[in-house]
Amino acid sequence: MEGLCHHYRFLIVILVLLSGLRQSYSSTTTRQFEFNIEWKKVTRLCHTKPLLTVNGEYPGPTIAVHEGDHVEVKVTNRVAMNTTIHWHGIRQLRSAWADGPAYITQCPIRGGQSYTYKFTVIDQRGTLLWHAHYGWQRASLYGAFIIYPRMPYPFSVPIQSEVPIIFGEWWNGDVDAVENEMMFYGGGPNSSDAYTINGLPGPLYPCLKKDTFIQTVERGKTYLFRIINAALNDELFFAIANHTLTVVEADAVYTKPFTTRAIMVAPGQTTNVLVTANQVPDSSGMFVMAAKPYVTAIFPFDNSTTAGFLKYQSTRTGKIEAPILPTNLAVHNLPEMKDTVYATTFSKMLRSLASPEYPCNVPKKIDKRVITTVSLNLQDCPANKTCNGFAGKRFFASMNNQSFVRPFKSVLESHYKNLTNVEFSSDFPEKPPTAFDYTGVDPLTGNMNTEFGTKLLVVPYGTNMEIVLQGTSFLNPENHPIHVHGHNFFVVGSGFGNFDVAKDPAKYNLVDPPERNTVPVATGGWAAIRLKADNPGVWFIHCHLEEHTSWGLAMVLVVKNGIGQSQSLLPPPKDLPLC
Repeated sequence: MEGLCHHYRFLIVILVLLSGLRQSYSSTTTRQFEFNIEWKKVTRLCHTKPLLTVNGEYPGPTIAVHEGDHVEVKVTNRVAMNTTIHWHGIRQLRSAWADGPAYITQCPIRGGQSYTYKFTVIDQRGTLLWHAHYGWQRASLYGAFIIYPRMPYPFSVPIQSEVPIIFGEWWNGDVDAVENEMMFYGGGPNSSDAYTINGLPGPLYPCLKKDTFIQTVERGKTYLFRIINAALNDELFFAIANHTLTVVEADAVYTKPFTTRAIMVAPGQTTNVLVTANQVPDSSGMFVMAAKPYVTAIFPFDNSTTAGFLKYQSTRTGKIEAPILPTNLAVHNLPEMKDTVYATTFSKMLRSLASPEYPCNVPKKIDKRVITTVSLNLQDCPANKTCNGFAGKRFFASMNNQSFVRPFKSVLESHYKNLTNVEFSSDFPEKPPTAFDYTGVDPLTGNMNTEFGTKLLVVPYGTNMEIVLQGTSFLNPENHPIHVHGHNFFVVGSGFGNFDVAKDPAKYNLVDPPERNTVPVATGGWAAIRLKADNPGVWFIHCHLEEHTSWGLAMVLVVKNGIGQSQSLLPPPKDLPLC
C-alpha cells in the first residue's frame, strides 16, 4: 500500500508540473515596442546622406519575443512621407490588420500619425524579420524579429551565443529616385553600390574599411547564426572561410540538420546555422565571412561582395580591427555568382524536422490547384513617351499575365465592410490564359504585353490549396523568390522546364517537405507549394525582389471567414490609418 501511495504521489507531482507548463504557456505576456520613423544622416563608402531609420538605428532595432507572446508595436511616422511596417513571416492569425503591406491590409501611416500593430505569436518560433512595406523603404527600414521557443532547441549542441546576421544593400544616391526613374521610363533600376552585413559594407569596398562587421568567437565553442536577407533585389550566397555551416532552421521552422559549405538565402528568407570555431587561425586571428549575389537576371546588378570576419579570441588586448586585405580576396567555399546547380542542390537539401514535437502537417489532398505563370514582360511604349526598356519598350512583370496594380483603398477594409469597389475584382485566373511552352519560348519574339488590374483570388476558409508557380523564359529565365503573407506553406515539388500536371505530382514529397514563407522559383522552372487557407483575411503574394513587385509581379489571396468567431477576422482597430 505504501508503494502504491508513493506511486500516486509521483503521478500527482507530474500532473501538477504539466499543469504549470500549460498555464505558463497559455498565459500571454504583452511585449510593447515603440518605432519612430525618422531621418538620420548615415555615412557609408564615404557618402553621407539622410537615411530613413527606426529610432535612428541602421539596421533597425531587433524585436525579441517569446512564443505565445502578444506583441504591440507603436509606429510613429515623423517624416513627410507615407510608410507601413510588415512583420515578415508572422502568420497574423485573424489579425490581418497588423500585416502591413500598403493598400492591401491597411492604408499607409501618414506623416505625423501613429498606428499600433497588435498581434499574437502563435505556434511559431525562430528567426524572422520586419521591414517597411511601402515603395522601396525596405532599403533601410528593416531589422531582426526573433521568437524564442517555449521548448529547448531540438538539437543538443551547446550554444555559446546567438548572432543575428542581416544582409542589406546600400545606395550612395536616393533609393526612392531609383524606383521613380525605373517606373517613369520603364527601364531597369540602377544597382546598389554595396551589400552590407549588419549595415556595414566591409573592407572590399573603397573607403572606410572600418565599416566592417567583426564577430569575436572562442575556439571550440559553437554559435547560432541567425541569417536574414533583407536586401532589396538580390539573392545571396553566404559562407565562412574554412568553416562548415550546419543548417537547423529556415523561415522560423526547424529543419533536419545538415552541413554545407555555403547557403543561398533569398530576400525575405531566414536561415539559422550552427558554426563551430574549430579552426586554427593565422596571426591575424581572422576568418573571412562573405556574401555575394546569386545571379540569374539580365538586368544590371551589383556584382560586389560584402565581407566581415570571425575573430578568434586571444589573450592579446587592444582594439579589434580588420586586416588590410587585397580587393581580389576570395572565400574559396563561396559558390560562383551564376551557380544555379549549387543553389538548386542547397534548396533540395532542406527538409522539415517532421518529429512528434514538430510535425509536418502538409495537406495530403487538395481542394484547389492554381497554376500561375511568374513572368517578366515587355510592354509597348505609349505614344509620345520615351521608354528605356529593351527595344524602346517598358519592363513590367505579371502572374498569369496579370500585372498587379495597387488600389487607392485598402483591399482588406473593403473586404471586411463588403464594399463594392471598381478598382478590383474577384476573378484572378486560376491557370494561364494561354497555354504555351513557358520555358522554351523565344525570350524576345513572343507576345509579352500584359494586362493591368487588381484581381483577387477568393477561397473558402479551410481550403487545402496547391499553387504551382511556373517560371517563363520571357526576357530571361530568372529566379523569383515568392513570398506568401499570412500563411506558411510546404514546398512539395520543384523542377526545371514546364510543370506537367499528369506526371510531376507523383514525384511530390508529402513526407517531410520544407515549410517556408518565401520560395525561390527556380530559373527556367517551377515550384509547387501547398497550404491550408485557414487564416481569414486578405493576403499579398508577391516576388520579394522589390523591382519585380514594382513592375506588378504580385496577386492577392482572400480567405473568407469560416464558422464562428475563432474562424473569423477580428474587427479593425480604432487607430487603423485612413486613406
